[in-house]
Parts: sequence; structure tokens; C-alpha cells
Amino acid sequence: MDSRLRAVCDMFLAELREGSGLHEYDGQIQDLSPDGVRTGIARLGGEPLPDGHDEAHLAAFEEHTKLVYGELRLHQRLPSVHHANFDLSCYDRAYAPKAERTAAKRAHLALWPEAADIAVHVLDEVSAPVAKSLLGAFRGLSAGLDPDDDLASQALDAHGRLMAHIEDAAEHGAPDAALGADALAKLMGTIEAMPVDLGKLAEQADAERDRLMAMLREACAKVDADADPRDVVRGLVSQHPDANGILAQAQAQVDEVLAFTREHELAPYTDGECVVASAPESRRWAMAMMAWAAPEEDDAPSFYWVTPPDENWPDDDIEEWLQVFSDATLPAITLHEVSPGHFAHSRALRRAATPVRRILMSPSFVEGWAHYIEELSLDLGFRGGDSAFTVGVAIEALVRVTRLAAAIGVHTGAMTVEDAAARFEHDAFLGGSAALSEARRSTFDPTYGRYTWGKLAIRDAGATARQRWGSDFTIPRFHAALLDLGAPPLGLLATAIHRG
Repeated sequence: MDSRLRAVCDMFLAELREGSGLHEYDGQIQDLSPDGVRTGIARLGGEPLPDGHDEAHLAAFEEHTKLVYGELRLHQRLPSVHHANFDLSCYDRAYAPKAERTAAKRAHLALWPEAADIAVHVLDEVSAPVAKSLLGAFRGLSAGLDPDDDLASQALDAHGRLMAHIEDAAEHGAPDAALGADALAKLMGTIEAMPVDLGKLAEQADAERDRLMAMLREACAKVDADADPRDVVRGLVSQHPDANGILAQAQAQVDEVLAFTREHELAPYTDGECVVASAPESRRWAMAMMAWAAPEEDDAPSFYWVTPPDENWPDDDIEEWLQVFSDATLPAITLHEVSPGHFAHSRALRRAATPVRRILMSPSFVEGWAHYIEELSLDLGFRGGDSAFTVGVAIEALVRVTRLAAAIGVHTGAMTVEDAAARFEHDAFLGGSAALSEARRSTFDPTYGRYTWGKLAIRDAGATARQRWGSDFTIPRFHAALLDLGAPPLGLLATAIHRG
């Protein structure tokens, strides 16, 4: 691996171990101590790459690394930066023989005391809202560890020290989780190789919300012309499988979305195996996610993880959570997570031509791509234009655009977490527990507005390609040109048009 690329990878060890398949990092933790971070930053940079696009792609990640650890010092403010240093669920997928993965998992577990000591020392600027939002995710890290096993017992003791530190921050930390407008704009834009105007982006978010609301009202009128749209939505989302039926229904939809993708050639590759499973406890801060067979590892099944409600919750909270997986909305989620979304994207990533394109993934492209194809699939006739599905697509898009508004609001100080939760209830039709979960995510995942931002950028690139290519434009050609670049920063999408 190029030394510049390796220096970046070393600073995001846990994420790239799983997402990109860099299993040379198995059984390791990232040194997030002050000396470790300084040493890592000092290693960045070097000779330019021969391909101009790859050079710009790598340079964006280098600047992002300096911003995260140097200027913003997010490893001191966000426990989520440390969470992946503990998460053992990355060894659950069968990317290697079980004995090999078990040995790596135990080596990793042996480093928990060191990782906990570093985290307790370094996390000295954690706000109360951030700590409260992550308590459940950090508690879930210890699920399944056997206290009678000596190694696990030592790890559990370390986990207890870390939990005490985060619990203290939840009670006594600063009340304001805001990064500030300048910091958020840099955090969003640097990795995407483009400047960000938060005011303009907030206006785009509001305009997209209004467009989606109009789309939803029109679809609701087709379901019941005499009913208030909110009543129609409530009726549709109340039709859902029970907690035990979510996984079976999602698995049935996997075949459906893969067949649709192949029929319309929406992604260049749809091979491989995708299995639906319940999310590990450490990942249950998200309702659904894809754990794919990563580009740099041997092929293996990918997992579409779904988070069912906690059986110990009150009945009303369980019902609100299940509504996220309604008959109207689950198909859109499956399109997003599986195909033509993340799973199909992962199959293209495995074929990307260079290590930079296979390994360094723009978060806004990854999520923007999977969000962009939801409405595109609707436009191409998925489920025959069923009005309930149209409502589901609109609801999912309203959740994503509200994330963008919430992230900007919370981190510029214009919204509290409670304000953001109210916005999710009003604009995205989420119930209390689900709305609050989404709002809390803004505190520790400040760029989670990337879904809508990425979608809009890909749409704009498509419009430019259609204009430039004229009669030679096709959706398969455009998609293949994009995915040939792996998961490029949004500021570099023009390469797909020039080279496609």
C-alpha cells in the first residue's frame, strides 16, 4: 500500500478494518492517546499519486484527518470516535475461518484495558447530550462477554471504568453539544473536497422537505382522498410485522430488490450473498444497516442488520419503533440497504481499479447513493407505483432531510435535541422514542445530514451528465461511471462525467 494511503488508514483503523476489509488491523486498537494522535498526523503527506482524481481523493482524506484529530480534536469530544476501538462485532462475519477470527477477537479483547485507559484520559470535553446519546451503544459493547473467562473479566472491568466516565459526563458534562457552524461546515466539506455553505444547504433542505411533503400529500390522496394526510400516514405505518416478523419480511424483500436492480441495470454488479440478521447490541443505535463483504477481503456473506425493539420497552414505545418497519416503509429501507443501495454498491467497490477508490469512501457518497436510488426506483416502477410505497419513500426521505436540518440546527445552536426530536415528529412522522433516537444521533454523528446532501449532489451530477452526453446518456452508463470511482468525494463527481 502507498505510504500516504497507509498513514490515513492508520488514523481510522477500526472503521477501515471492517468497512474496507483491512484485516491486517484485526486484533488491534488505534492509539488515540495525545502522543499517538500527534505521531499519526505527522506521518500524513508525501509524493503525489500519478492519477489526478486519486490524488485529489486521497488529499481530501488527509485534510479531513488533520481536521478531525488536530483542529477539532473530536477524539476528546465524541466517545463515538472511541466506540469502534472496542466493538467486537466486526469479527462476527465469516470473512475468514472461525478460529482465525476468534483469535483476533481475543487479541482485541485483551487490549480493552489499554483502550479504556486512553479513552478515560482523552475524553475530557464530552458534553452531557453526547454522553447520554451514547450510553446504550457503549453498554452494548459488553454483550455476550463471559465474566468467568479471565480475559473477558479484565475487559469487563475496563468497560466498567469507561462506562463510569461516560455516565459522569452524562450527568455533569456541559449542556451544549454544538460544534459550531464553522466546525460543522469544515467537517462536512473537507472530506468531500468542496466548501460548504450551511445557510444555502439549510435552504436546500427546506426546499427538499417541501417537495417531499407535496409528493406525500399527493400519494396519500390516492390512498384516501377524504382523509388528512397525517391520518393516512398513521394508518399505513400501523401496518407492520411484529418484532419477530421483521427479519423474515426483510429477507423476502432482498430477492425482490435484487431482481428489480438487475431488470433495470441500476448497478453493474449484484452477485454475492446478503443475509438478514438482528443487529448486534453495540450497533443498535441505528434501526437498520449494512455490514458488507468489504473490498479488500475475501468474499463472504454480507449482513443486512435490522434492530428490533427492546422487548422490555413499554408497549407504546415498541409500537412506535415497529412503525419504522411498516409495510409501506420497509421496502424503501431494503432498497437503500441492499440493492441498488449499499449491498450492490459494495459489489462494485470490490472491482474498483485502485486502492484509494476501494478503501477510502466518502460518507456522503455512500449514503447519498443509497438514498438517491430509493426515489429513482419508485420513478422506474418498483412495486408498480403502489401509493403506499410512494408514501413510504416520501417518509424515509423526510427522515433523511430532517437529519440534515437537525444536524445544522443542533451544531449551530439553533436547536436543542428536544427541538430536533419535535422536528422529526412533525416533519418525518416519527413517534416519540424513534424521533428522540434520531435527534440524539445528531449529537455524536454531526454529519448525518450526508444522506440528503449526497442524494442532491448525485442528482445534480446526473443532470450534468444528461446534458453533456446527450442521446448517449443512460442511467446504467451514469451509474457505472460513478461506481467505477468507488465512493468518491462529492466535489470530485465530475470525474465520472469526464471519464464515463
